[in-house]
Amino acid sequence: MPGIILMSALAAIGVLVASFALALPSRAQSADGAEILLPGPSNRRSQTLRERVNRPFEALADRSSQRRRLNGGLTLGEHLIRANLKLRPSEFVMIQVAFLIAWAVISLLRFGFGPQFVVAGVVGYLVPMRYVRYRQRQRLRLLNRQLPDTLSLLSNALKAGLSLPQALDTVARNTAAPVADELSRVIREMNIGSATERALAAMVRRTGSEDLDLIVTAIGIQASVGGNLARILENISHTIRQRVQVKGQISAMTAQARASGWVITLLPVIVAVILYFITPTYFRAMFQDRLGIGLLLLAGLSIMAGNFFIRRIVNFRV
Repeated sequence: MPGIILMSALAAIGVLVASFALALPSRAQSADGAEILLPGPSNRRSQTLRERVNRPFEALADRSSQRRRLNGGLTLGEHLIRANLKLRPSEFVMIQVAFLIAWAVISLLRFGFGPQFVVAGVVGYLVPMRYVRYRQRQRLRLLNRQLPDTLSLLSNALKAGLSLPQALDTVARNTAAPVADELSRVIREMNIGSATERALAAMVRRTGSEDLDLIVTAIGIQASVGGNLARILENISHTIRQRVQVKGQISAMTAQARASGWVITLLPVIVAVILYFITPTYFRAMFQDRLGIGLLLLAGLSIMAGNFFIRRIVNFRV
């Protein structure tokens, strides 16, 4: 066991030193032999090393994106954009692999080689994507709360005589993120030649907001058949405000039921994990005996079924 700990510590130190070495600027010698610091982009050797390190993860990221695209879902890059994470897909895959190795090593040092070693690795691999999903939900909730005020500003700008691109630019400069970021990107895409409907549709795909999809659909219909766009946006803003108000009321009324669902779901799992970490010999019989394994499977299925029914009861689509 001490040998394994020593090797793990040496490996961690080596990764840390390599990271610092990649981050340092390169050095070159001038004609008189003095060393000159060069910026990172011009450092051929460092850039090549980064490409070599990143190449296998780029292949994994490309395969994952192709599989997701074939299944009709979002690619890994689109997931990162929707979560507003400034990471490349290959860098995110690298983080996933690092979490997998870290959790697996911790499980190996604590419990030895066994089923928990595999479970810890799988859980560690899934943790970064769960964080991405959390960031997506938080950003989408904030964006939907900003939409009514954004529509009011856009409607007032159109009433003042501005065209739709000018109104979008004005709103982008007078609102906060994430609406300001998305509208600014729409303006940049329009400035390089993209059509307004296409830029707005790309914004809807990036954000995944149903309310924003309704707005973009209304703008597209108005562009085809005509009408008072300012009045249309005012009506949509009123509808979205009512939906937000109803969602808030439903959330307040179902808060206790949702909390009970999480307590019922997480309490047995947390107690089992605490017992397993504190006294592994006391809880090990549940994994070694067939009856214990069967009871764990039955308990897990019961917990998932209870959580599923509680979520179906308290979730309302407005």
